[in-house]
Amino acid sequence: MLRDVVIMKVGDFVEVDYVGRIKDTGKIFDLTKEEIAKKENVYNPKVSYNPVVLIVGADFIIKGLDETLRDAKVGEKKEVDIPPAKAFGERKDKLIRTIPLGKFKEQKLDPSPGAVVNIGNLKGRIVSVSGGRVKVDFNHPLAGKTLEYEIEIKSLVKEVPEKVKSIVKYFTGIDDVDVICKNEEAEIKIKKDVDVVRPVKKMISDAVIKWCGIGKVKFVEVFEKAETLRSKETSGIAKNKPKTEK
Repeated sequence: MLRDVVIMKVGDFVEVDYVGRIKDTGKIFDLTKEEIAKKENVYNPKVSYNPVVLIVGADFIIKGLDETLRDAKVGEKKEVDIPPAKAFGERKDKLIRTIPLGKFKEQKLDPSPGAVVNIGNLKGRIVSVSGGRVKVDFNHPLAGKTLEYEIEIKSLVKEVPEKVKSIVKYFTGIDDVDVICKNEEAEIKIKKDVDVVRPVKKMISDAVIKWCGIGKVKFVEVFEKAETLRSKETSGIAKNKPKTEK
């Protein structure tokens, strides 16, 4: 039974849980549910398994999944097959390139099959190394694959600060963020000690302005005085710490 009858529309921020599989093999390539990750033996302790927030119609996700959201209701669970044309496209032979081994040596790289490399801002996977040549496949790993998604539409996100946080997480992967919204201005403070480069800040700002009804975005950097060893010793934290330890 659906908890709500709200139908999604372009610009809605919606919280979802999902499991993504390759249809031919059933192999999971992405998911948000920890219990399923453990059950299917794909659990990664370094991954935070939580629902994610998506923007309907923002082109932040593959076309087939976005179309599914546009036709969904809050509280609904759906299963959908997404063909390559609406996922990551068909595989293209022209994206498989042969590169002289010397190009890698110049960059002090030792290429090996299966390794992922970044060449000319293109990410590819090494297929083979033979006769002084390296074959690299620049197709997306899921190109040519039909995908299966199990997706649950959990809720609408209505508070503007939460919307802004979701955009920051989309572009940076960081969720430790403080956001203050006032008078159509958003102030963003990323609490982790991470340097977000200007082009990424620009993309975040553009998305926030477009989708959150904000007219101005400000990033705030916070620098705090580091706690000294002396203060730690005074507080007893480093009471038995050897003097030679750094």
